[in-house]
Amino acid sequence: MKLLDLHITGFGKFHNKSISFQNGLNVVYGSNEAGKSTLHTFIRGMLFGIERGRGRVSKNDVYTKYEPWDKSSGYQGFMRVESNGFIYRIERNFNKSSKELHIINETMGREEKADKAFFDQILNGLTETSYNNTISIGQLKSATDSNMASELKNYIANLNTSGNMALNITRAAAFLKTKRKNLENQIVPAAAKNYTALLGEIRGIEQEIASPDFENQLTSYQTMKRQVKAELDKKQEEREELLQKIARGKQILSNNQFTDQASIETYIGNARRVYSEYESAKKACGKKIRKVCSFLSFLGAAACLLLFFLCNGLKLPETFSFSQPALQLFSVCLALFFVFTGIFLILKDKRYHRELELSSELIKEIFSRHLGDSSISQEALTALEGRMEEFKRLSGALIKSEETLEVQSQEIAQLQKKQESCSEIIEKQQRTQWELEKKLERLAACKDQAAALQHVILENDHLREEITAIDLALETMTEVSTSIRASFGLLLNKTASDLICSITGGIYNSMSVDENLNIFMNTRTKLVPVEYVSSGTMDQIYLALRLAVAKLMQRDGEPLPLIFDDSFTQYDEDRLKTALKWLAHTYDGQIIIFTCHKRELHLLDEMGISYHKVNI
Repeated sequence: MKLLDLHITGFGKFHNKSISFQNGLNVVYGSNEAGKSTLHTFIRGMLFGIERGRGRVSKNDVYTKYEPWDKSSGYQGFMRVESNGFIYRIERNFNKSSKELHIINETMGREEKADKAFFDQILNGLTETSYNNTISIGQLKSATDSNMASELKNYIANLNTSGNMALNITRAAAFLKTKRKNLENQIVPAAAKNYTALLGEIRGIEQEIASPDFENQLTSYQTMKRQVKAELDKKQEEREELLQKIARGKQILSNNQFTDQASIETYIGNARRVYSEYESAKKACGKKIRKVCSFLSFLGAAACLLLFFLCNGLKLPETFSFSQPALQLFSVCLALFFVFTGIFLILKDKRYHRELELSSELIKEIFSRHLGDSSISQEALTALEGRMEEFKRLSGALIKSEETLEVQSQEIAQLQKKQESCSEIIEKQQRTQWELEKKLERLAACKDQAAALQHVILENDHLREEITAIDLALETMTEVSTSIRASFGLLLNKTASDLICSITGGIYNSMSVDENLNIFMNTRTKLVPVEYVSSGTMDQIYLALRLAVAKLMQRDGEPLPLIFDDSFTQYDEDRLKTALKWLAHTYDGQIIIFTCHKRELHLLDEMGISYHKVNI
């Protein structure tokens, strides 16, 4: 990749500033505070973007530091680069509220997709960290930072396996480990156990619902209950009618002062007796012999009294068997007999009349009450007997009705009991059907869960297969990466040693770099840590290391521009002359040197090395 030119609409102190670069060596000259670091940051920002920090950090971050001084200009610009024969224009708007990025392919006349793949292509896969620690050498920042060790490890295996900087085995391994963890998190460990438990529960529920207890007899019992209710209503209606009938019959009997057949029998017997007494009294009262006998008795008594008085003046013959006193006594006794007999007959006649009157009143009352007529006759008595027979039949009917009522009551009680039994069975059936519905719902839910768990189990098996594949890939990747890193370490040490020999003019011709980028200078007796050499030599060593890493990291791609921002301040003139000469003759790519000193220009002119000068 080569930088062709750039245009700053607004970035830091620059406003509508344009700068062009050429192939080979470019020297950007400007005094202190002229904006060299601003240009350097702008180039990096066009390649990687600039993110604004959050919180207190945002007050002193790169975004805030290089906001346009001229607030009217946009925080934006473009940069034209050439890569693999194509010219691209990278347009960026850094403003946080209207951030934009466009890639225009000027050679093809179309806009490219502004994604990571594009920048991996033109930057040979360099990240911002590796860019800052290799080809971009900032002011007084020759030494690499700690992140470079990690970045270097990422590239070691990539460059030696596929030769593609876009690949990253370390990141790939991290990605696979993350994916493995995600896959493990997706596995449901209890799925198989829960599935087995659900199958057992499903079998249990199916056996339960197959039981005769869950046979649906609700409709038949509801029909039976309706039939029983209809029959019960009919029986109760008949019972009510019978009760009313019995009540009316009892009311009739009660109105006639009867309670049962015995009372009727007693009543008709009394009526017959009264009627018989009436007839007897009437017949007795109709006989005149008592009156004649009573008259004759009183007449005989009078005759006896007359005889008594006559005996006082008569003189009886001596042949008569009774004496006069005896005859008088006899006449008096006989007179008393006739008197008492007459009185008895009179009293007996009066008694008959009283009995006739009493029996007449009683029988008239009986006939009047039941026949509506008080006339006394045999026909009335016959009619009364017929009326009593009706009452007897009514009483017999009431007895039968009461017996029927008792039977109906028992039938109603049985029907009510049957109805209650149906209600209980229906309620039990409803509970059973409710339980059945719940069991069916649970069965359906269990089957759904079992189907879902079966899918989960299959998914678990698939996930475990993927995890096994990831484990195999990680194991293989680890073995390959370990082997490659060991060989790459030798290559890095050789490349850095060749560079340090050229840069230092042969003062040092060998160095070693461990996996953490710790540097040791080789001597005949020991390895000397780089911290023990002079500061100028240290800068040369770190420069050699940077260039070695940069060369190895992009060895199969188009060389990227080397950018130096006042990086040679610690170099004396001889060392600077050696470094510039080496850079100009050994690096095939574009070189951009930002400097505030003219000695770089003088030395280049003195050595006859051509370069493009940019004044800012």
